[in-house]
Amino acid sequence: MSTTGTTSSPASPKGPLGRARSRYGERAVQVVLVAAALVSVATTVGIVVSLVPPTIEFFDAVGFTEFFTTQVWAPLFEPPRYGVLPLVTATFLITVIAIVVAIPLGLGAALYLSEYAHTRTRKIFKPVLEVLAGVPTVVYGFFALRFVTPALQNYLPAGLQPDIFNALSAGLVMGIMIVPTVASLSEDAMSAVPRGLRDGAYALGSSTRLVAVRVVLPAALSGVVASFVLAISRAIGETMIVAIASGNKPALSFNPLDAMQTMTGFIAQAGSGDLPTASLDYKTIFAVGALLFAITFLMNVLSARLVRRFREVYE
Repeated sequence: MSTTGTTSSPASPKGPLGRARSRYGERAVQVVLVAAALVSVATTVGIVVSLVPPTIEFFDAVGFTEFFTTQVWAPLFEPPRYGVLPLVTATFLITVIAIVVAIPLGLGAALYLSEYAHTRTRKIFKPVLEVLAGVPTVVYGFFALRFVTPALQNYLPAGLQPDIFNALSAGLVMGIMIVPTVASLSEDAMSAVPRGLRDGAYALGSSTRLVAVRVVLPAALSGVVASFVLAISRAIGETMIVAIASGNKPALSFNPLDAMQTMTGFIAQAGSGDLPTASLDYKTIFAVGALLFAITFLMNVLSARLVRRFREVYE
């Protein structure tokens, strides 16, 4: 008489053991992702912690009024003057020139790639455009100094020719540098617009131009605005282009043909010198860096608010 035995099979993935493994796996992934997010938070906290003590020591010796209202910046000369307005003015003037160049070119490139270009053309043009984002900024700086500035001197009328170091060439080349930022992010936002919106507009007899300007662009406005603000932040924080092309002349001027020094240009110049670390001159680096950090932080807060506002409108 034979008996039929029953053999026990291993627990299936859907059993208690499988669910426990899945739960532990999800928890491990969550821990890794939280750690990755905390790296950026810890980096930001570390930057603030490194900037605050020297900045406080600087403002104990130099008042806020002198720092923000004096129109002469000469911390490394005798007598020292600590008015940051020339650096701030140069920074925003060059940024404005860059944005005037980058926003029309970047937005136009994004509209072309999203609405007009063939799929094969898009696959070629977009990577080529994004190559510009990988070019070292020092190369852009020498391009501005050796090509753009001589071109401006040769082709602008007499009396409008810039100095060897000038804000105009730095702003123009910086605008070219941030075109890929505006174009790539804006094109991604436009590509995410549902196809049904386009089809509905075409069904009503709209042209490609009307669909791009009246349908796609408003629907992707949150991403487009975010690309603008990110490009502005990138321009404000750029160092090598302005250090090479705009010069190191911290004079208050609104003429883009003059040599100027930006906040990042001063930090690069003073940080590469031999200033004693306990001196007040050395602490000016941290004061200017803290101001630059605050401006960039406010830009990011503004970007988040604008994106949230337009996303509520169009979603």
